[in-house]
Amino acid sequence: MKYKTNLLSIVAACSCLFVTAQTAPPLELPAFRTTQPIKIDGLLNDSAWKTAPAMKNLIEFRPNVGTREPFETRTETYLLYNDEGIYFGGFCYERTRDSIATELAGRDGFGTNDYIGIIFDTYYDKINGFEYFVTPLNEQWDSKMSPGDGNNGGEDFSWNAVWESGAVIHDNGWSFEMFIPFSAIRFSKKEVQNWGLNITRRRRKTEQQYTWNPVNPNVNGFLTQEGIWTGITNIKPPLRLQFSPYFSTYANHFPSGSKEIKNWNSSVNGGMDMKLGINQAFTLDATVVPDFGQVQSDNRVLNLTPFEVRYQENRPFFTEGTELFNKSGLFYPRRIGIDPILVHSVDEYMNGHDRILRNPVESKLINATKISGRTAKGLGIGLLNAVTNTRYASLEDTLLKSARQVLIDPLTNYNVMVLDQSLKNNSSITFTNTNVWRSGGEYDANVSMAQFSLYDKKNTWNVSGKLGMSLLTGALADKNFRRGYGHSFSFGKSSGRFTFNIKQDLIDRKFRGNDLGYFTTTNLIDHYAYAGYNWIKPTRWYNRMYLNFNFYHSWRLVNPAGFQGMNINANVNGQLKNLWYVGAMAGYEPKSNNYYEPRVEGRYFRGWSNYFLSGWFETNNAKKYSFFANLMFIDRSLFNSKRYSVETQNRYRFNNKLTISHSLSLNPQKRNTGYAGREGSAIIFGRRDIDAVENLLSVKYSFNSKMNINTRVRHYWSQVHYDSYYTLEEDGSLAPNNSFSGNADYNINFFNIDMVYTWQFAPGSFLNVVWKNAAISGNQDVTGNYFKNIGQTMREDDNNNFSLKVIYFLDYLTLRKQMRKKNTD
Repeated sequence: MKYKTNLLSIVAACSCLFVTAQTAPPLELPAFRTTQPIKIDGLLNDSAWKTAPAMKNLIEFRPNVGTREPFETRTETYLLYNDEGIYFGGFCYERTRDSIATELAGRDGFGTNDYIGIIFDTYYDKINGFEYFVTPLNEQWDSKMSPGDGNNGGEDFSWNAVWESGAVIHDNGWSFEMFIPFSAIRFSKKEVQNWGLNITRRRRKTEQQYTWNPVNPNVNGFLTQEGIWTGITNIKPPLRLQFSPYFSTYANHFPSGSKEIKNWNSSVNGGMDMKLGINQAFTLDATVVPDFGQVQSDNRVLNLTPFEVRYQENRPFFTEGTELFNKSGLFYPRRIGIDPILVHSVDEYMNGHDRILRNPVESKLINATKISGRTAKGLGIGLLNAVTNTRYASLEDTLLKSARQVLIDPLTNYNVMVLDQSLKNNSSITFTNTNVWRSGGEYDANVSMAQFSLYDKKNTWNVSGKLGMSLLTGALADKNFRRGYGHSFSFGKSSGRFTFNIKQDLIDRKFRGNDLGYFTTTNLIDHYAYAGYNWIKPTRWYNRMYLNFNFYHSWRLVNPAGFQGMNINANVNGQLKNLWYVGAMAGYEPKSNNYYEPRVEGRYFRGWSNYFLSGWFETNNAKKYSFFANLMFIDRSLFNSKRYSVETQNRYRFNNKLTISHSLSLNPQKRNTGYAGREGSAIIFGRRDIDAVENLLSVKYSFNSKMNINTRVRHYWSQVHYDSYYTLEEDGSLAPNNSFSGNADYNINFFNIDMVYTWQFAPGSFLNVVWKNAAISGNQDVTGNYFKNIGQTMREDDNNNFSLKVIYFLDYLTLRKQMRKKNTD
């Protein structure tokens, strides 16, 4: 212990050499109320702009930190407000029209665009903010900012507000206007308010980014370096009541091959999303009879690991405005409906002469509601509740010719509660609770976690931690796992050219957080260490460069206790002067003990040592053609195993409207070792060759800033072939098994097409037409190559789903205003 204390003292003393100098006082902009009308057309012709306070003389954020923007590419912006909202406009000068980077990429689509954005910290807590961006082609992005490491913090671009914008391209630059209604932002009721404020502009062809209040990349946090909008008076949070009713219709075709089951089926659906401002700070979001049938298809893969695959959540309700719910790491929204922890399996009900008639893959979501917001004193509150219906499977007894329903997943209520108190200096304390209640006699699950993150006054040093407990209740709860515990503690330096962090994670074997979260491993104590150094001052051959070292060590706590694994690696990455990004990594792992691959509690596999090398580069993506490549090589000691990974992406922009990209991933493994099955009580491993190929083609065409069509075609193929089998011994070694009669070979193909036409025909209102095609081919034939497999997949029966969905946005204040105008007319 004495050694550790001395080591920390040395590190702390050395790092003081790199502490960032005190930053300058924040810039201030006086608030100015206008009573004159402004037309949002991007031209700034209205007389109101002549009296607006200006924000000019932006400072470069990257690559040349601290440099004032040149006069010929200067930025001139203006800010006003009235009783209804905020007006932001300006002119972004350029040398020529061709200097402007433009691409129609859709709302929140980013693309290769110049942009300008304004950031408000309405409670001036330097932790939470709202961002609004517009491009030269008048496409919008917006996001909520929340605590996070680095200069971008946590940006949630799935959050969407309804606001107006206009943009016009000129020969010497582009002009823009925004109107952000007060219903699209949250703030207090104070008579006089000061808000945190900054603006940012990015020029993509030179990769220069500027801010109004200077931002130093070596200082942790973006909002911690904001300016101030002072003297905002007599603004009142409006009634925020918005409805988004929807209508959808689906037609689905799959050749069932049975006279009892129709090839075609269809449905008509209706429901509504609602937003209600409970007060100036909190919003109620509710979805009634939700319909998520048009979300993007999952990138399904062959899973050879002992762990569940974590797929991306694509349902808007569970991605938008969920930063509070995700802060603790306890919430995995796909548990609600898509990937629940099933209480029962259809296999437990089947006898030798049953066949499955119907086994739904999801539990029907009945409704979902969430409340979130933050008080003027910095207390963030989040409540999320969702209910899924009972899921049954249908079985038929082929001898008695009788059908029956069996319970797979009961009626279930999911609940998440978060209390998050913002403190000074970008610090916070948080409490999170997740609860899963199941009807009937099934078990229920509860997890609670308290966490803290504390920074010093200079936002340089950080200490953070988590304490969590899990509880299973009910007659059917496993008594061995009723109460579990976990914690995490870390200490580090987060600002300056030199940064570091040391961390410990402990999760006991009884901790169960998977009922509403995603946890793959328990019964461990892990230690991490990170140290990094950066060079952000451009030189003759690079703009910025980062170097870091990482260390990881894992120990199993009990049953049995022992060493699990260790990893040491170093990597370097940065941006070159030609705006290419490059990086490389090298690392080593000594022989480990894998307690999960055997799939039996208490058993382990004595694994291999390996070293790994990787390198990647990405060309300037502001060009019409861009290319990305990532190469990795892993050499393992056991059976002289080799693993290679090649990832490439080609992207070509034909013009502002049409972009085509193609991604290819190759992951061959030779003489890999892994679990193959069971033979009685014996655990069988095998030496195997694995091939995995993913092909992804994306085509995006935008008719204008409100209408586009996106096509995504994905084919995934994986094949595993075992050439020898082994019995796992009690000491973790492998003994040759020449009598194993099983066959663990497998060959799988997943093919998907997602074609989506989107038209935003009014603010917040959309018409979507979607075609989804899916085909699956799986067998134990491992003699074919990639091209034979893709040909076979094209001949498989495929599922075709066609849908149309109309979402219409209704705002109470807008409707009331229109009604009053109609009555006066």
